[in-house]
Amino acid sequence: MIDHPDWLEIREGTAPLILSLPHTGTEIPASLEVELMSPWLARKDADWWIDRLYGFAESMGATMIRTRISRTVIDVNRDPSGQSLYPGMATTELCPTTTFDGEPLYRDAGPDTAEISWRRAAYFDPYHDALAGQIRRLRAMHPAIALYDCHSIRSVIPRLFEGTLPHLNLGTNSGKACAPTLEDRLVAIGTASPFEFVANGRFKGGFITRHHGHPADGVHAIQMELACRAYLDEPTGAVSEANWPTPFDDAYAAPIRATLRAMLETCLDFVRPS
Repeated sequence: MIDHPDWLEIREGTAPLILSLPHTGTEIPASLEVELMSPWLARKDADWWIDRLYGFAESMGATMIRTRISRTVIDVNRDPSGQSLYPGMATTELCPTTTFDGEPLYRDAGPDTAEISWRRAAYFDPYHDALAGQIRRLRAMHPAIALYDCHSIRSVIPRLFEGTLPHLNLGTNSGKACAPTLEDRLVAIGTASPFEFVANGRFKGGFITRHHGHPADGVHAIQMELACRAYLDEPTGAVSEANWPTPFDDAYAAPIRATLRAMLETCLDFVRPS
């Protein structure tokens, strides 16, 4: 039996593959929700339905790690030191005070230093301890493993990036988080797919990829940031509580899911002994 907090979902597999789902959570403690401008704003930037999109990975033997806590409570993919992962670019904090669009999340100034420290101990540290534990478990079984960090974001967010984001955004911390050969194979899949693809563009990989990816030690980490239109019937123009999020549709998601499956299979092929 796995000992972990009830908000943390861990499904252990035996294949040398971990899927991290750090932003699919929507749970917000009642004591915090009363401080927020609106529950919808606080959940607006979730990676909607990504856990459903990647549900097939369990049948591949992958280990799945997911937090049910909303990123508004704490973002487990930010550097806890406060250092920006993307210097000079707009981003949100460890405990966000605005949405991606810059809308205030709190009725007042937001969490103070003591509250941020408490949230880090309560949520951030357990998530990363769980990731590290699963990495150790699988590394004891396999000579190398792949850590695949699953994300999505709306296709157009002028505050964060210009224009329309490509469908598939692969991040390897500019080649530092995984072996170049693995990156090359994934780039080949993305480039040959029917979707717009970029590697290490606007999204190069967050704290999870950068912190846990150690290819020299047999841990190859990548981040996949999907533009929401790749798997959802995403609204054009501004989103509102009336139209966002749109429902998950398996048929709509099928084409991108085929490409994602090919990428996960490539990760497995790479880390398994030949």
